Amino acid sequence: MENDIAALFLSEIDRRLFGECFPRLIKSISMLSEEQIWSRPNQVSNSLGNLVLHLKGNTRQWMGTTFGGRNDDRKRSSEFAESGPLPKAHLLRLVSELQTDLEGIFKRIEPEDLLKEYDVQGYRETGLAVLVHVTEHFSYHVGQATFLVKMLTGRQTGYYEGQDLG
Repeated sequence: MENDIAALFLSEIDRRLFGECFPRLIKSISMLSEEQIWSRPNQVSNSLGNLVLHLKGNTRQWMGTTFGGRNDDRKRSSEFAESGPLPKAHLLRLVSELQTDLEGIFKRIEPEDLLKEYDVQGYRETGLAVLVHVTEHFSYHVGQATFLVKMLTGRQTGYYEGQDLG
């Protein structure tokens, strides 16, 4: 029973993170010009470019240092200090490489890893909590990216295009 729950949980994380979040982030980047990618609505808000760099740093820190066994070399402040413009193609490549990297780590996670405890970003977390954090944090920022696209373009993202959502 426990392995069934673990398998279901891992399947849901896979669907939400890799099946929904990454494609939506890629679509958001693709819908904006390089100038729009690096524009900030105001001084206390981030650009889409900053969100991409932040997601890369956060997910590599949380999944890479826990399940991946890597050293924590994250420089969080630089994720927000970058003002670009890094080319759109570069950001899309970063996202693609990040997805490939995280999928490789994710595929090696075993059910027993979910109950282990890990030290990450000053917190002591279970593997289950690490995956919940990564997924909800990624989704949160993809929501911000979606809002930026709609605000800057006046267009819908079409995430649910062709689906009957009742």
